[in-house]
Amino acid sequence: MTLVVVSPHILAVRFGSLGDILLSTPLFRAIRARHPQVRITVLTRRRYAPLLADNPRIDEVIGLAPGDSLLEIGGRLRATHFNYLLDLENTPKSRLLRLLVPGRWRTAPQYRVARALLVRTKQNHYPEDTAIADRYFDAAAALDVVPDGGPAEFFLSPDAEEKADAWLAHANVGKDRPFVAFAPGASQPTKRWPLEYWVRLVRRVAGTGADAVLIGGPDDTMIAAEVAARSTTRAVNAAGVLSLQGTGAVLKRAAALVTGHTGAMHMAAALGTPLVALFGPTVRAFGYHPYNAARAFVLERNLSCRPCSVAGGLECPMGHHLCMQEIQPDAVYTALCRALA
Repeated sequence: MTLVVVSPHILAVRFGSLGDILLSTPLFRAIRARHPQVRITVLTRRRYAPLLADNPRIDEVIGLAPGDSLLEIGGRLRATHFNYLLDLENTPKSRLLRLLVPGRWRTAPQYRVARALLVRTKQNHYPEDTAIADRYFDAAAALDVVPDGGPAEFFLSPDAEEKADAWLAHANVGKDRPFVAFAPGASQPTKRWPLEYWVRLVRRVAGTGADAVLIGGPDDTMIAAEVAARSTTRAVNAAGVLSLQGTGAVLKRAAALVTGHTGAMHMAAALGTPLVALFGPTVRAFGYHPYNAARAFVLERNLSCRPCSVAGGLECPMGHHLCMQEIQPDAVYTALCRALA
């Protein structure tokens, strides 16, 4: 049954992570195409609001900062009288919000039991191999929207683009030659490729005449700086220096990105930048692979111990970390050449 409303106003809630937010954008694009008159408001964490701030499919982005009262936000949302409520998260926090903002909420399947079984038994119990971005559409079934086959989207502000150009010029990067971006950090240690491998790869890429830019958030500053320092004088560190939009603008200008299973992977995919992603403790079946990216290569090892966790961990349960150790720099360089071809 298709929803019919007089003055459509949709609220979508996704606190999630960087990748979660970007993977929701194909849904907003489809809603806007199917219902041009609709008003879309998205509630997310304030730190992730820049990922959606310049998205023309969205009318308003509300950022929840640490320490903000969910009761106050709930009161503000309740007064708006939304016609359609989408909970794309279905966590205790979002369920509490649903109590504070009465209405008919629709949720997206999380398949938490299937994920847990896949980690414990190494058998895929998902009903289908569906990307996270496609699962969000289940929450909007009554809006008569379906995936359009396009990628996620990340729209950049002119100010972010100008600042990225200025930073690259100051760093003397990409002037009369291409540059490749590298994201050596990750939210969990087991998702990180060995540091020595990064050094070898960056040296090899720099040997072709290209520049190298190390990217990441504030938590990645030290590892990125070490890779840059040990690799080549043609490698510069931007980790922790640029904003989310600034990092996106650098990725947009990069010839390609090499990354682990990180938010940077989703940023590059959403910007159309060729990429090579290295998957270790996690697997594609979880649905977080590069979504409909034109030139994306995922490298992973077929090991009986994978996956060992949903989002990585502090240390390898087996003590060997073969899932990342066995992805050799030569294989990554070959995949990078294919992405650039």
